[in-house]
Amino acid sequence: FDFSEQWFLFFPYLIKYKEKETRVVLSVKMVSQQQTKDSGSKKLGMVAPQDKSLKEMKSSKKMKFASSSAETESQTIISDDSKTGRGMSTMPRVVKRKLQKLRPIVEYNKMGKGIGQAHIEMQSYIGVLARSRVPLVDKKWSQIPKDVKEQIWEAVDMAFVVGQGGKKSVLASAAKKWKDFKSTLTRHYILPYTNDKEKLSHPPETYKFIEKAQWDAFVASRLSQDFESVHSQHAQIREKLQYNHRLSRKGYAGLEDELEETMPGVEIDRSTLWKRARRDKHGNIPDPKVAEKAKLIDELQKQVSEGKVRVDGSKDVMTMALGPEHLGRLRGVGAGISPRQYFNLPKPQRVSFDDRLKESLKVLLQEETKKMEAKAKEEALRMEARTKQLEEAEREHFLSQLSQLIPNFDPGMLKQRISQSPKNLCRLTKLAALEVSKKKRRKKKKEMKRRKKRRRKKMKKSMATRLMKLVIIQIWRRHLLLKAFVVMWKRHSCLRIRSWNLQLIRRCLV
Repeated sequence: FDFSEQWFLFFPYLIKYKEKETRVVLSVKMVSQQQTKDSGSKKLGMVAPQDKSLKEMKSSKKMKFASSSAETESQTIISDDSKTGRGMSTMPRVVKRKLQKLRPIVEYNKMGKGIGQAHIEMQSYIGVLARSRVPLVDKKWSQIPKDVKEQIWEAVDMAFVVGQGGKKSVLASAAKKWKDFKSTLTRHYILPYTNDKEKLSHPPETYKFIEKAQWDAFVASRLSQDFESVHSQHAQIREKLQYNHRLSRKGYAGLEDELEETMPGVEIDRSTLWKRARRDKHGNIPDPKVAEKAKLIDELQKQVSEGKVRVDGSKDVMTMALGPEHLGRLRGVGAGISPRQYFNLPKPQRVSFDDRLKESLKVLLQEETKKMEAKAKEEALRMEARTKQLEEAEREHFLSQLSQLIPNFDPGMLKQRISQSPKNLCRLTKLAALEVSKKKRRKKKKEMKRRKKRRRKKMKKSMATRLMKLVIIQIWRRHLLLKAFVVMWKRHSCLRIRSWNLQLIRRCLV
């Protein structure tokens, strides 16, 4: 255990923590999950963890670990005598796995959203870290020191295999959970007791790890006039939200993963996810406004399947039923996914049952090919060893024949020379060498023929070009002479023609 921290996450409630030289004294108050029926007293005690439900057992089997094996653990639920329910989660099984050096692998879909039981537990653990390690002050997440953020990331990375690029999403989730924690404290433990100073003087029983100085500063900031104006603005914005979902920590990505398992081969769009996210445990939609929109979505989906209504890009069933989307956001897919990212993604690349089958088949094919390659290598090594044995047998047979023909013949003298000479090669290698030499000769003959043809073509081209040059030169000379004769004729337009003009005419006529 790291005793440098002020509060420990290994216990539900830590009241005192003192350090005396090398000894650490802890005073722990454990809270029971359920009061005993026999005794009506309100004393708190420690109760053994209850058995898992079938759903939790199935989800624990699906979880993949970075280690070879993992023990099944139960989630302890903390409750006090004033409140019955789930209570504050402390995630002791995550701490137990950290001590055992077991790290569950967090899986992601093609959109980059976390799915599976490991992702759900990671989100709960991030909430525990955000509540306990980030100081409860009236600041923004950007003003929190980097050391605190690094501690949260290192703790999550030690407990789960998040993968590359997971730090940003983990810290974003921690920021949201820290903000939600402050809002729950404000709504449930401060605003209802504005006139009761005694209850506001100390932290609530459920969150006893909060220091009194931090709690007093937080209460003072929440009761100020500046916060009241901000709170009223946010309350007005919250009232505009008409269709509330009923999702748990799994979110839309986890819901889509569950629907793909129950409905294999069926394309799940965001309108289907929007309807399923607003149903209760019994499959009903209690809100009448949401029920009307769900009926409208069903009718539009039916018209699309019949071909009466056409869907094109962002103009899908969801926008027809609920109106156009806001800029940069998209309903029915969860946070962090933009309209461009969702609608520009081709349908075959979306997460489906067929894609998972293809990926598993690819993995199996790769394993089979590796096995076949290993077998082929082994057979090649066996063939080489067999050929070596045959060569040695032929060599020994050849030496034995020589010893019979030549008297007093010592095979040891010619052993090295015979092994290095080409005569020691087997018949197949000799035939292969002959075939290779024949092929080389054929190639050389073909190359010689090609070279001769090229030379002849070059010679013909050169002769033709020379003749064309001579003809062009002669024509050009005659053209110049005729041109000069015409010029002279125009200048001397007399009946007498001089002798040098006659010479020019003769040259032109030749």
